[in-house]
Amino acid sequence: MVVPSFSADTQTVYKVPIYEEVEDGLYAFLKRSIKEAEEAEADAIIFDINTPGGFVDSAEKIVNLLDSTPIRKIAYINSQALSAGAYLALHTDEIYMSPNGSMGAAAVIDSAGNAADMKATSAWKAKMRNAAERTGKEPIYAQAMADESVDLPEYRAGEGQLLTLSAREAIEVGYSEGTVATFDELLKKSNLTGAKVVETKEAFVETLARIVTNPVVVPILLSLASLGLILELYSPGFGVPGTVGLLSLGLFFYGHLVAGLAGYETFVLLALGILLVIAEFFIPGGIIGILGLVAILFSIILAGGNLFYMSVAVLIAITVAIIGMVIIVKFFGKKVRLLNKMILTDATTTEKGYVSNHNRLDLVGKIAETMTPLRPSGTIRIENERIDAVSDGSFIGKDKQVVIIKVEGSRIVVREAREGEATQ
Repeated sequence: MVVPSFSADTQTVYKVPIYEEVEDGLYAFLKRSIKEAEEAEADAIIFDINTPGGFVDSAEKIVNLLDSTPIRKIAYINSQALSAGAYLALHTDEIYMSPNGSMGAAAVIDSAGNAADMKATSAWKAKMRNAAERTGKEPIYAQAMADESVDLPEYRAGEGQLLTLSAREAIEVGYSEGTVATFDELLKKSNLTGAKVVETKEAFVETLARIVTNPVVVPILLSLASLGLILELYSPGFGVPGTVGLLSLGLFFYGHLVAGLAGYETFVLLALGILLVIAEFFIPGGIIGILGLVAILFSIILAGGNLFYMSVAVLIAITVAIIGMVIIVKFFGKKVRLLNKMILTDATTTEKGYVSNHNRLDLVGKIAETMTPLRPSGTIRIENERIDAVSDGSFIGKDKQVVIIKVEGSRIVVREAREGEATQ
């Protein structure tokens, strides 16, 4: 990569966007951007922020990245810095806002959109206070962004609401160094007039990583991978299901590798698991195959970084795969060609010549005598041979003459002989 070269008396500013959600995929892009700025010995990094927030774990990783660089950091909130976005802004050295900018509303919610438990909420409030204190800001306002119980009626839209500061209010409470309408005005107010501005943009692989590491997308990818590979195991050759499964699994690992979440040890564990599963075809017993599947599952969980979330995602994927297989087999099995190898469509009926015993059709029409009552099953005797039989539905007493009317394998059906029929 070529680092821009400027004269010694020219200031260099890197402009780095923080748009959309704060999630793990954003980390890779910011890490690269900050590294480029450090290599270019930039005088400042301006983070152009417009985000509704995101995930606490991801924000923590990015905050550690911000705190580790000695370069002057400026947050420019050109629209909104809510929730995790406000947390990131508080970890810069200076904050400027556009006239319509806002920051705050930093509640912690779980994956279902509900308020997090008391433990997580308490920890997050402490993080917000600490973020404000590190640059000498009054922490009460940062706490009010995460705690609706903090009493600040003059800055709240209503009782029981989280604090969100406008550009004017942010200046009043010391959370903003100024309000600027344009980026050039920001450079002027921050004493960077005439600086060479280097704008960084997400590369395609970084954008892809942001998509495939999104907590909503991860369970979808894993579900497609599991369902596709299961279908492929029961179909001849290698076709669309296997391709979709491998592509989904590959995207999952690739995105998490680019995002810096998956290390090479996860790939080693994945490869080991695949080899063990393959070995199961040659070494009977089942233990090796089970160990292989466990290794593959652990490699997926470790690749995600957050063990709890990834365990839930894997559980969702397995559930979806099972439900999907049941639906496909039950409703589409006879119509989908690739399922013909895994679905038994023939029935072993007598009409098709399948019988469990030799069919004694020679007995049909013969007269026998009941040795026991038939209720409806019992025993008959014919030519000194004892045979189990069933009546045609009616009760037949002992020592009665019966006619054999049907033979289906070992099932012999009789009826009571009528008057005038031949007797033995």
